[in-house]
Amino acid sequence: MRSWRAYVIGSELLRQRLSRELQESEGIALPDYEVLVRLSECDGWQMRMSHLAGQVASSKSRLSHQISRMEKLGLVKRVECPDDARGVIAELTQKGMDTLRAAAPTHVEGVRAHLVDLMTPEEQKVVAALFERVIEHLDQG
Repeated sequence: MRSWRAYVIGSELLRQRLSRELQESEGIALPDYEVLVRLSECDGWQMRMSHLAGQVASSKSRLSHQISRMEKLGLVKRVECPDDARGVIAELTQKGMDTLRAAAPTHVEGVRAHLVDLMTPEEQKVVAALFERVIEHLDQG
């Protein structure tokens, strides 16, 4: 129970802090930053919406609303999927990439200061292995 409670409270406090730091420095929310990162890592800065939802641990409906809001800000745009008329692709815009580049140092500093630097290299490996196992388990079913 101690581990579970520490994880729940610690992870929520960490997300709140990282989000606040991004909002204050760059005016961007952490979930939007995460979408920008995922898109920036893809060829052509594009990803199918259904796949993106899984990458950011979001429902398709919630991601659709988020992408709509981000489109209004000029950070992303929707593109029709050439292979599937029902599919929709989210694409990072140049403004989105510029926003990501401006926000990245704040995010990296926050993750280091509030998590990575608090762990030994051995603890970092244990945490990574544990959550990779959790993700694999939950992705199976």
